[in-house]
Amino acid sequence: MRILNKLFRNGGRAGFLGGICACLILSAVWTANAQVSDPEPGATRLYAVAEFGEPDLPRDFTHFPYADPDAPRGGAITVGGFGSFDSVNSIPLRGEYARSIGLLHDTLMTQNQDEVGVYYPLIAESVDVPDDASWAIFNINPDARFHDGTPITAEDVAWTFNTVIDVGRPFLVSVYDDVTGVEALDDQRVRFTFATEDSFAPLGRVAGFTVLSRDWWTQDGRDLGEPTLEAPLGSGPYRLANVQGGRSLTYERVDDYWAADLPVNRGHWNFDRVDVDYYRDRTIMFEAFLGEEYDFRVEFSSRNWGIGYDTPAAEDGRIQRDVIPAINYRGMQGYFFNTRLPMFEDPRVREAMNYLYPFDFVNRSVMYGLRERMTSYFHGSVDYNWQGLPTGLEREILEEYGDLVPDYVFTEEPALPDSANPRGNGVSRENRRIALALMEDAGWVVRDGVMVNEETGEPMAFEILLSSPLLEPHTAPFVQELARVGVEASIRWVDSAQFQLRYQERDFEVIGFAYTFYPPPGGELRSRFDSETADEIGSANIAGITDPLVDALTDRIVAAETLEEKQAATRALDRVLLFGWYVVPHWSAPDVWVAYWNRFGFPDEQPSHNFGFPNTIGFQPTWWIDAELNEALQAEQG
Repeated sequence: MRILNKLFRNGGRAGFLGGICACLILSAVWTANAQVSDPEPGATRLYAVAEFGEPDLPRDFTHFPYADPDAPRGGAITVGGFGSFDSVNSIPLRGEYARSIGLLHDTLMTQNQDEVGVYYPLIAESVDVPDDASWAIFNINPDARFHDGTPITAEDVAWTFNTVIDVGRPFLVSVYDDVTGVEALDDQRVRFTFATEDSFAPLGRVAGFTVLSRDWWTQDGRDLGEPTLEAPLGSGPYRLANVQGGRSLTYERVDDYWAADLPVNRGHWNFDRVDVDYYRDRTIMFEAFLGEEYDFRVEFSSRNWGIGYDTPAAEDGRIQRDVIPAINYRGMQGYFFNTRLPMFEDPRVREAMNYLYPFDFVNRSVMYGLRERMTSYFHGSVDYNWQGLPTGLEREILEEYGDLVPDYVFTEEPALPDSANPRGNGVSRENRRIALALMEDAGWVVRDGVMVNEETGEPMAFEILLSSPLLEPHTAPFVQELARVGVEASIRWVDSAQFQLRYQERDFEVIGFAYTFYPPPGGELRSRFDSETADEIGSANIAGITDPLVDALTDRIVAAETLEEKQAATRALDRVLLFGWYVVPHWSAPDVWVAYWNRFGFPDEQPSHNFGFPNTIGFQPTWWIDAELNEALQAEQG
């Protein structure tokens, strides 16, 4: 083991200054970032955008601390992708797009993986912002180019944004809810206006916006609102050289990439070619890795991690395995209820289901005791997930909403039921007793061994929809516990295309699903939890949540003027969502498990919010092919 985990740093939050009023924060950032050239009248010119606090890196930084600007370049890698795709256009709702297209396009600005919510120059070399942050002008680098050599202009930015708003997936559009307009002032300057004041939240979202070529997309009958397998014109470090629908993507590094020498890119993109091979079966995908069909793997299976790597290649070091302290915020994963259905309207029914999930047994019998229970919609961040009873600013925020907040929110913690059963497998008798009592209060009773609606006599029966058969062992004990109280539940798993279609169209009763979370939260919360999105096809409001208190807290988070307020409001939202019992939470791990074939070099320092390898295309890879290790590996493989 090369002990990669020891190279990961614990920093990355130094730029955050919680508890200071927005005006002081913005003033401090602008003073530190101000440039000599004249900004737009009434504005200050920034070299970097930080939603809160100041950027960690100075204006004259030469490269990100976790990148080696002298890293060798060359060679090819293969990345494994799960599922399938029938489009390389990620904008529209229709079609199953390839999740691995982040190497193709540049964004206005790009994030430092050691900081949260901080963006540095890429397409935009600076941004002009007024004192109230009600608008922003991005100044485009005159050297910015698409792969065909045409310049990236302000009109490309404006056209892309307006078209995305018109035809984009609801969740994608929700990210920009607080952007009220965009205008190309000239070829190099594009102005965004915002609905908010004294908040950098919408500015940060726009800073990470991907820019497409208007001329390319509006020629030859192309339509940004439709799926396509035609490799689009990009501007990033790689171009798509080959697309095989549902099977593979091949990227080739652009030799004359316009931004190769910018500080944000030095030491990155070191592979000449990146192949992404897709697998529809996770078992086959794992066996393919062991057979050296692809190079790097983040392991999610406890069984695989426990016994699956008992192979000669792992024993003799050809396969390296490392345990990295968790660096990714994980959000919520679990069995989500479709509350649009009468069966799951009552939160007491949903709470009862939580008493019947035997997590302790599943963890011991299926996951080798390696997992812990997921307990928050913002799991992985003590700054945003609930802690104890509400105190301080969080309590003050909740008290502002008066009768909308139930009394128990102030007096009880939204803790999950204890699933341990000292008598044996499954949940305890006490858990079943509580579950039956909750069901009865909600109008469901057991007759002749069947749970039925007390008024209509309709039996309680539903399907649990999964995206992979690998989740069946984790789900079957839940089904057995439900059967013990008269509930007829079944398991069905479908391929990725069907799964996407069914969750988009709300064609499920209970679904195994996961929300991602990356701080600081913003407008995307509306797509996940706001009442207006509950019946919107394709929104991220999977459960169909319609709660005025959730709506109010979501708006409060988006409009927060200080980091302290945003964190406190998010903790309050987390608490309220958990008390809604919209999900039976799954599991998580305090560490990230990675395995890779021993042919790579990497910098002495790795980013604190990632691991520098393009397993998830879109992060900035800083690894490279180590010629000696690669030669030795090839010799050992014969």
